[in-house]
Amino acid sequence: MENNKDLINKITNEVILRLKAEIGKENTDFAKAHKTKDTEEFTPEILASYIDHTLLKPEATSSQFDQLCKEALIYKFKSVCVNSSWVSYVAKKLRGSGIKICAVVGFPLGEMDSRSKAFETRSAISNGANEIDMVINIGALKSGNYKLVEEDIRAIKRACRSNTILKVIIETGLLKEEEKIIACQLAKKAEADFVKTCTGFLGGVATVEDVILMRKIVGSRMGVKASGGIRDFNQAVALIKAGANRLGCGASVAVVTGQVNKSNY
Repeated sequence: MENNKDLINKITNEVILRLKAEIGKENTDFAKAHKTKDTEEFTPEILASYIDHTLLKPEATSSQFDQLCKEALIYKFKSVCVNSSWVSYVAKKLRGSGIKICAVVGFPLGEMDSRSKAFETRSAISNGANEIDMVINIGALKSGNYKLVEEDIRAIKRACRSNTILKVIIETGLLKEEEKIIACQLAKKAEADFVKTCTGFLGGVATVEDVILMRKIVGSRMGVKASGGIRDFNQAVALIKAGANRLGCGASVAVVTGQVNKSNY
């Protein structure tokens, strides 16, 4: 008789095989809606509309957030992405501009309990956040506790308002391929709006391969956000062509203008 661990492994392997078999079918609608574009068709203005202009450094000062907002206004980035304690500050700076405010939750480790993440989510939204980027419970995922991972995402989804976008950071740099597949499926099942590659703090970077995999798993109805190590225009375009419809960048100005910038966010 199979023990529980063997049974779980068997079920997991069967799910992965089924997903890999179906992976191309789910991407048909997205492929039709997002025909491959040549690099020259992406002007700085178009590229900026994909970017969450990001500043998450723990030592960042108010003057740096002033600059973040100024750059967002100049280049018309999709949003600014900050730690929850800075949401109110940047929301006041950007009021009436149409630029979204994105707050990270449970950042960067994802190991807060769900009630704490939900509280941080509600607080961020009340202070002006339109979008939430949450980190999954990575340890639970790697332990095979998929129920906890899904319930954690659902708790944040419930804490969001009906018009709040929820992005789920799966931290691809720490996951095996099958774990990436399962993480995306759990985010989809929990009715998140996006899956996101990395925090940028734990060594992971956005890759074309991961974006392709994530897009194929979630299909056409969810978003895919690529973040971590995005440094130049062509790299950003390649990620969009692979299936990303949002980019998280600390070097956003360098990306859209073609400058060289090695800063981390």
